[in-house]
Amino acid sequence: MAISDLGLADAIPPDFTLGVATSAFQIEGAADADGRGPSGWDVFARQPGHIVDGHSPMVSCDHYHRMHEDVALIKALGADSYRFSLSWPRIQPQGSGPVNKAGLDFYDRLVDELLANDISPMVTLYHWETPLALDEAGGWMNRDTAYRLGDFADIAAQALGDRVRRWVTVNEPATVTVNGYALGIHAPGESLFLKALPTVHHQLLGHGLAVQALRSAGVPGEIGITNVYSPMVPASDGALDKISAGLMDAVQNRLFADPVLLGKYPALVSAANMLTSFSIDDDDLALISQPLDFYGLNYYMPTRVAAGASGDPVPEAMAGALGDLGETVPGALLHITPWPGAETTAYGWPIVPEYLSVALAELSERYPDLPPVFITEGGASFDDRITRTGDPAEGDVVIADEARIRYLADHIHTAIAATSAGGAAESIALRGYYVWSLLDNFEWQAGYQQPFGLVHVDFSSLKRTPKASYYWLQKLLSARRGPTAPDDSKLPAPRRTIG
Repeated sequence: MAISDLGLADAIPPDFTLGVATSAFQIEGAADADGRGPSGWDVFARQPGHIVDGHSPMVSCDHYHRMHEDVALIKALGADSYRFSLSWPRIQPQGSGPVNKAGLDFYDRLVDELLANDISPMVTLYHWETPLALDEAGGWMNRDTAYRLGDFADIAAQALGDRVRRWVTVNEPATVTVNGYALGIHAPGESLFLKALPTVHHQLLGHGLAVQALRSAGVPGEIGITNVYSPMVPASDGALDKISAGLMDAVQNRLFADPVLLGKYPALVSAANMLTSFSIDDDDLALISQPLDFYGLNYYMPTRVAAGASGDPVPEAMAGALGDLGETVPGALLHITPWPGAETTAYGWPIVPEYLSVALAELSERYPDLPPVFITEGGASFDDRITRTGDPAEGDVVIADEARIRYLADHIHTAIAATSAGGAAESIALRGYYVWSLLDNFEWQAGYQQPFGLVHVDFSSLKRTPKASYYWLQKLLSARRGPTAPDDSKLPAPRRTIG
């Protein structure tokens, strides 16, 4: 390891969790196996023009059949924890009613396999995979979906609750609302714009009902939610650019965090609610704002915002990675502009690690009673350079992804420094960082063109090949001082012997 890497290892607190993350729909494949029902994403992905190059999630990484191999990769990495999601239609094919035992058994085996290898499970209940029957009944525009998520949380709690260390109720509700219901570039493909506001409230209500169900079931594990956060930076000192950045901040960040952490919606959003047909009552907000054991933060980049219309509502590089997004986003009021001088990921996202400190500082200022924080996703897609040694047909694959190593090192260091004594967000109790992602996977509308993984997946052969970033993180985990987080040192026992 380089000296800078050793310095980073020494800076990692002894109680700091370093983990890896995935989601069920992006890696499992086996879409028709063992009684799994269809999801809204299955239908959306089959429709021409929705996924880059027509890529299909039907097989993906085939994690469903290769779970043991993937857990072995996590074990060899030395990661403390694995964050994964439950496939709702695999467990409850209709989104209500009977449980599919074969689907639930898969996660039962996965949790036991993790515990047998001293890997702490963090389980996400909802990572965008809505059973098709619920989508066809209105999806998150329908308040009933929130109650169905509460029921699903109880099913998961009864089956896995004795062994799961941490629960995430909902992952990135902002992305579901904006991409799935406002702009139509994710499932279910609705372009409702401001009329998508009910999906915000119904997802957050689903979160509250899931918290209630988990606690009623008496699960010993900690409970939280994961919101994505991007600092909104005006493109100039002009008043209109500052107003535009503030508007984006309210819609992208505060709209989803304020109800959970403050028990109220931003005033601007409450005013916009007059354009919709649903009401918000105090009982709902009391459910949504129940105290949490931790708060999950997904952080990837800051956003630079300018006022007014633009021929390209998002930067060209970003629009290209997202297919037809540039033609979909209305640019009448504001637009996203490139970050001057910043390197970008393959997605066109600016790499500005110091703004993770800004994000944490803003959270600490806005939410003085913020519970302990986990960065539940952080990572980057790059056009990985794949080379072969020896025989072109039989030789070893080498992926030297130095840009991903720099991204992770800079962001982990920034997060720890910002929340240490004297840091910009020293009041935040930062408990860990989860790398997105363990595997290259189906990256939603971008298909297989945006690799985020520490491990390369050949989607023809499904062969896994650790990248240089995997070995870098392996050395970092080995070199840090002290054990893993004390609350993970005595994990629950698996229900069965793994052999």
